[in-house]
Amino acid sequence: MGNKVDNNTDDKIRLDKWLWAARFYRTRALAKQAVESGKVHYQGTKTKCSRVVELHAKITIRQGTDEKTVLVQALSGSRRGAPEAALLYHETAQSEKARTDLAAGKKAMGQTTISQGKPTKKQRRDQQRFEQQQL
Repeated sequence: MGNKVDNNTDDKIRLDKWLWAARFYRTRALAKQAVESGKVHYQGTKTKCSRVVELHAKITIRQGTDEKTVLVQALSGSRRGAPEAALLYHETAQSEKARTDLAAGKKAMGQTTISQGKPTKKQRRDQQRFEQQQL
């Protein structure tokens, strides 16, 4: 079972397939939908899901309120385990810092990621107000 990650740069891997293989989305259909709706930017611009991914490309992925900026380290067209998928990309330091700051801001406002059931009307309004401030 030699290589765990495909390092062959001759292969042409579509953006939606790479996102699926890197485990950002559970299915290729969800990856395709995210790219088409503009939640994934390749090298800073919106793109099609058929875009060929290149090594060292910068991809920005927005999932909910989280936004990740990753650099492509390897190419793979097959979905493998999470430890192997993590070898396909490297998240930038600015992206990690922004996500931790956002999480700290949510925690300071009393919004935890673990839900205590259906939010109250006040909690919903507070969450919407917070998300509008972040944009």
